[in-house]
Amino acid sequence: MSNREVVVLSVGGVRFVTRASTLQRFPESRLARMLSDGDQEFKLINGEFFVDRDGTLFSYIMDFLRTLQVSLPTDFSDYQRLQREAEFYGLYPLGDLLSQEHLLKPRLEILEVRFSLQELQAFFRIFGSCSTTVEALAERIAVFTGQQSGQSWSSPFPSHKPLAPLPLERPSHHDVVFQCGTDYSAGDQFVARYVSIKPDDRKLINGTNVLGLLLDTLLRDGFRLISTRTVSHEEKIECYSFERMQSPAGPAIAVSQTPASSGAAQAKRSQVQKGK
Repeated sequence: MSNREVVVLSVGGVRFVTRASTLQRFPESRLARMLSDGDQEFKLINGEFFVDRDGTLFSYIMDFLRTLQVSLPTDFSDYQRLQREAEFYGLYPLGDLLSQEHLLKPRLEILEVRFSLQELQAFFRIFGSCSTTVEALAERIAVFTGQQSGQSWSSPFPSHKPLAPLPLERPSHHDVVFQCGTDYSAGDQFVARYVSIKPDDRKLINGTNVLGLLLDTLLRDGFRLISTRTVSHEEKIECYSFERMQSPAGPAIAVSQTPASSGAAQAKRSQVQKGK
């Protein structure tokens, strides 16, 4: 059977079609040996290998063999059962990874937006539990400053006068601070701050408009608004709390390409690269 190119398996009544080379990705696994050995757990019936195991869990085994990554649904909970299946098939690197559930479980991200509207200025502070998310969001937010006349300070769009970019304030890796509106007046001239949030190319000065765009951006990014509250009535600070479940990047296993390597040595050389 070792010269087969296409292999058909029936696992617990679920049919799988794959390449022989995929099953031979780990040479010392039982799936690789199945093609040449007479393992009684794998019965050849009408040209198909029959295996009396869980067919649903085997779909994750096949996905791992094809990609060398572990990608599980966010609501997946059968880590121990899948680990047993991996060990049954002799896929010990996968079994070792599944024993470390914390590397595979999705994590809950919390993000808060604090908004304060004071006369002609609006102040924003974004705090997130995941520094990578905050960093990515900060790269999409741009603040510009320029002078405006007294007749046009409230316009949602800047005049044709040149605007200078301003750096965002980053008190820590977990938060970002910025503002929009007017800072002060000199005669009939106002120093104004505009905010732009990619991919939207508008430059907005009105704090309520910026808040609406920011909240819409977070919702499109998969966050869910879970609460709103007033932090301070005196300072008019409102807080919007969001959360989302973020799946970890599928941890990958580097496989030795030496066909004759032993199972123990291969498992030892296999390196689990943890997703951040």
